[in-house]
Amino acid sequence: MILNPYQRTKLDSRSDALFYAAPRFVTHVDDFFLARLTNLYREYLQPQMRVLDLMSSWVSHLPPELSFAEVVGHGMNAAELARNPRLDRYFVQNLNEALALPLEEASFDAVLMAVSVQYLQYPEATFTEIARILKPQGVVIVSFSNRMFFEKAIQAWREGTEGDRVRLVQTYIDSIPSLKVVKTQLPRRWPWLGFTDPFYAVVGQKQSA
Repeated sequence: MILNPYQRTKLDSRSDALFYAAPRFVTHVDDFFLARLTNLYREYLQPQMRVLDLMSSWVSHLPPELSFAEVVGHGMNAAELARNPRLDRYFVQNLNEALALPLEEASFDAVLMAVSVQYLQYPEATFTEIARILKPQGVVIVSFSNRMFFEKAIQAWREGTEGDRVRLVQTYIDSIPSLKVVKTQLPRRWPWLGFTDPFYAVVGQKQSA
């Protein structure tokens, strides 16, 4: 296992369903971060793909010019997901309590996880499920910053440096035999931009059998 029991703990140990019961129609990172995220999606997503937006909300940040065969959303708040115009369908599930995804094997070309990986208490199970539902050569794109609901992030994330967090996500992916990290994207330092939310992303690809 990647994490020990202590590393999985949260400051707020109540069920996540209670924390996310009220919808939040806000973005948790700035426009610069979101622009970089959409550009990264352009690099890996193609028209008519089947896409799973895991741990999603009311907006998916997909390139507006791309049309997909289907976009399935998952999250913790039905009202937020219902507001998301890019989703063809969605489901609500607490991944820290119900570990298996109700989706068919090898049925998606891409799985997206934006600014949410820090809340997974059983990432080994989640990334095993991601590998199961991805088609061969499918990709998983995990993006994150230094922002979080601190009380709901796991200890390993809260107390790690930003570099530790990158390595942790890389380990989540590389620990699955059929997945391999193919790209790691780190923040660009442009002083003229002033303060912006740092953009991190790790991309994994499912290897052919």
